[in-house]
Amino acid sequence: MAARSVIALVSVAEVVAGDLADHLDRRGHDVRQARQPWEAETLLSAGGIDVVVVGDDVTQAEGRELLRRYSGQGGGGEGGPDFILICRPRDLVDKVLALELGAADVIESPLNVRELAARIGGLLTRRGRAAGELIVLENATVDLRSAMVMHRSGTEDQLSPGQVALLKLFLASPRKVLTRDDIIAAAPAENADAFDRSIDSRIVRLRRKLDTETITTIRGAGYRFDPPAPRTE
Repeated sequence: MAARSVIALVSVAEVVAGDLADHLDRRGHDVRQARQPWEAETLLSAGGIDVVVVGDDVTQAEGRELLRRYSGQGGGGEGGPDFILICRPRDLVDKVLALELGAADVIESPLNVRELAARIGGLLTRRGRAAGELIVLENATVDLRSAMVMHRSGTEDQLSPGQVALLKLFLASPRKVLTRDDIIAAAPAENADAFDRSIDSRIVRLRRKLDTETITTIRGAGYRFDPPAPRTE
C-alpha cells in the first residue's frame, strides 16, 4: 500500500484546522499541525511533508521566510513541500510576493474547506502522489479511494466496504446486465443474509446513497449500470 500523503497546517485558525484535518484524514492523508511558525521550523526540517498550508495569522515576513527555506519551488530546492498560503482579501501585494517566492497556490479567507481540500488534492496529483479515484454521477462525485460520496449539495456520505465492492463491480461492467449470481460471487454481502432478495435491498441502499438513477433493474435478469452523460455546465 502506498504511503499516506502528509499535510502540514501552520497557524491555521482552529475551527478551519479542525474541519480540514478531519476532511483530509477521511481521504487517507496524514495531517500534522504547528500552531506557531517556530513549531513549523521543527516540523518542516524533519522532511517528509508533501503540502504545507499556512494560515493568515502568520505575518508576511514569517510566511516569506518559510517559503524561502522550505518550498519545493523556491529557495528550499527540489524535494521540498508545496505551499498554499491563506491570505486576507485585498492583500494583492502579499499574494504576488508569495507566488513569486514559490507558493504553489494562494487562497483568500474566509475559505471553503472542500475547495481547499480539492486544491491540496490537485497539488498531490501533480507531485505524483496517489490521487483519488473519482467517479462523477448525476448528483454526486465518489472518491473510491476514501469511499466518500460528495453530494452537489455539499453533504457527504461514507460507503461501506460492501458498497464500494458493489460499485466497483458495476463500474467494471458498464451497460452489461449483471445477474444476482454475478453480484453475490463478485461483491458478496457483508453479513450472512446474502440471499436472492437481499440483493434488491443492497441496490436500493446504494442508489439512495449515490443519489443516482444509473443502476437500472432489468426485471427477471438482473441489474445494469449506465454511465451518466458528462455534465455540461
